[in-house]
Amino acid sequence: MGFALTIVIRHNEVPGCIAQIMCGEVVQDKGVWKLVIHAGIPALFCFLENKMNKSFWQSGHTPTLLSAFCYFDLSFMVWYLLGPLAVLIATDLQLDAQQRGMMVATPTLAGAVLRLLFGMLVDRIGPKKTGLIAQVIVLVGLAAAWKIGVHSYGQVLLLGLCLGVAGAAFAIALPLASRWYPPEHQGKALGIAGAGNSGTVFAALFAPALAIAYGWQNVFGLSLIPLGFAFVVFLVFAKDAPNAPPPKSLNQYLKALGDADAWWFMFFYCVTFGGFLGLASSLPSFFHDQFGMAPKMAGFATAACVLAGSVMRPIGGTIADRIGGIKSLLIMYTVAAVCIAGVGIGLGAVLTIVLFIGAMLALGAGNGSVFQLVPQRFAKEIGVMTGLIGMAGGIGGFLLAAGLGMVKQHSGSYQLGLWVFAGLALFAWVGLARVKHRWRTTWGSAASTSARV
Repeated sequence: MGFALTIVIRHNEVPGCIAQIMCGEVVQDKGVWKLVIHAGIPALFCFLENKMNKSFWQSGHTPTLLSAFCYFDLSFMVWYLLGPLAVLIATDLQLDAQQRGMMVATPTLAGAVLRLLFGMLVDRIGPKKTGLIAQVIVLVGLAAAWKIGVHSYGQVLLLGLCLGVAGAAFAIALPLASRWYPPEHQGKALGIAGAGNSGTVFAALFAPALAIAYGWQNVFGLSLIPLGFAFVVFLVFAKDAPNAPPPKSLNQYLKALGDADAWWFMFFYCVTFGGFLGLASSLPSFFHDQFGMAPKMAGFATAACVLAGSVMRPIGGTIADRIGGIKSLLIMYTVAAVCIAGVGIGLGAVLTIVLFIGAMLALGAGNGSVFQLVPQRFAKEIGVMTGLIGMAGGIGGFLLAAGLGMVKQHSGSYQLGLWVFAGLALFAWVGLARVKHRWRTTWGSAASTSARV
């Protein structure tokens, strides 16, 4: 017996009539199955409340989980800040496409390297102290950029290095949340904490408008307001878990790289998170170059795409908890590859945005799926593995953003870069298909873990 699937998008109006996809549920209405996608922050919390049973909220420390989300969210906002401002900054500093691509990619690379360093620090002094140190560094750096100013390509790259510290929040917020929750709830906990990458939406929506109204350099000063709020919340409510693993030596960190599974996870996350971040950083410039969108409208289009991927991260973690992270990832890689390859063909603005939203939905869910699997395989090394895998994701984002800029500069089109990334997603699918049997019969077997792998 067949059935019809109707997609219903409920959203609040935003400029450009771009749907703010927040979360969805499948319902049956008069014999027709409908995927209802809701919008707005209330919809996200409605989803969390209805879809997660009470045992999840009772099994960990909710104030810490929400503090980790808040810290991660606003850190991602400033980590990504140069992306929405790229067109305006490049115009004032007279940067070409390749320099513009390097500018938006620099925070990503810095954040990737610093994730490993901060991951090591988390294992030694705990995630809360590490998070406080990282936030102070970012606050001071942004204050300096605001007061002193950014007047050259070199200076904007230096600012990008400072913003990379905000990107390292990944290696702090996730262990902070993860250590409070049992294996069967890791996907949900890390999905919620990791949903902080929705901070990129705030930057995409508001940064261009604020830059037009007050000047892009003053955006750095305005960003200190929400960052200060996040710092206070983190200071007051975050708490280190009592069962934190003991600190590890440098040799133990290097030993983790000797495990083939560590490299597989790094590659899988390089594609999912690297794809999400690299596209998020490049989309404002892409929409401006391809369709002549003004910075503000390009920001709205980017926000729709980024919001889709951000909200799908916790949903992806929940899906992985239910059907297994491997199965979830295989589906997501397929969807992402098809959508990105479709964009590479060269379509109209509306269809391109729709395909990018589809790709970001898949990549966002893939991010949650990867980190549903990681704690099952590396429960005792979660700090170092979060750092290593997060570093790989950041490097993937850097390579994609910088690569798209380079391809655009030398070929006049983004097509080749998009198709190469679609090919990498298919390669990740093949790699995961090769290791899934071994994983499910060793550390992912029912005798080894209560979670579905």
